[in-house]
Amino acid sequence: MNLIALPAFTDNYFWMLHDGREALVVDPGDSAPVVDALDRLGLALTAILVTHHHPDHVGGVATLMARLNGPVHGPRREALPVAVQPHGQGDHVEWNGVAFQVLDVPGHTAGHIAYFAEAAPGGPLLFCGDTLFSGGCGRLFEGTPAQMHASLSALAALPAATRVCCAHEYTLSNLRFAVAAEPRNAELQAHLSQCEAMRQQGLPTLPSTIGVERQINPFLRCDQPALAAAAREHGATSDDPVSVFAALRQWKNVFR
Repeated sequence: MNLIALPAFTDNYFWMLHDGREALVVDPGDSAPVVDALDRLGLALTAILVTHHHPDHVGGVATLMARLNGPVHGPRREALPVAVQPHGQGDHVEWNGVAFQVLDVPGHTAGHIAYFAEAAPGGPLLFCGDTLFSGGCGRLFEGTPAQMHASLSALAALPAATRVCCAHEYTLSNLRFAVAAEPRNAELQAHLSQCEAMRQQGLPTLPSTIGVERQINPFLRCDQPALAAAAREHGATSDDPVSVFAALRQWKNVFR
């Protein structure tokens, strides 16, 4: 089983999983990169996974229906451009022997879901859309800080080896904010240097892993005293992790 990140727009990744014959694609906001990969690799498209309704995640789905021989899976509580098999917390999706557990992860959007395959070939695999980024998290367009903190906590509880397939190459900007929030985190400093070297070579910084994110992502570390202290300087009213998260997220919104 092969996992490929298909670059799109300025910083999106559409994730493709294939076995040399059939392919699954996640959040195809544009059909062209997917069609190019299918044709180049000689693959049949047999499933689409959608995490949420934003156009850069669903904009290519309708066009891809002409190439699709299989289902479109998506969140049950969001309006999507095509009919989907609707899913929410506790549901399961199976594709070519890979079993995905559906997780409700509201915050970025109200009905956002993620797909987690604990026994995927190559190790546990997470397609998390715009909920979790390497070193960061999505903006709260429709959800509350409490919802997003709960969603991120659920993802942080997944196995450390879980490959985190985020939908955007935001890693460097996220890590620069993380360093500002937690400047004495040695693992974070080392990871930033590593990711800068990867981007200089034109390589994606993704997938990350849950184990790495627990060490370097401030939004998964809201219980850490250093981050609580930084959050208090930016509006947190207490050391409660939700208050810390809310202050960090608002600070990140304006960080340059």
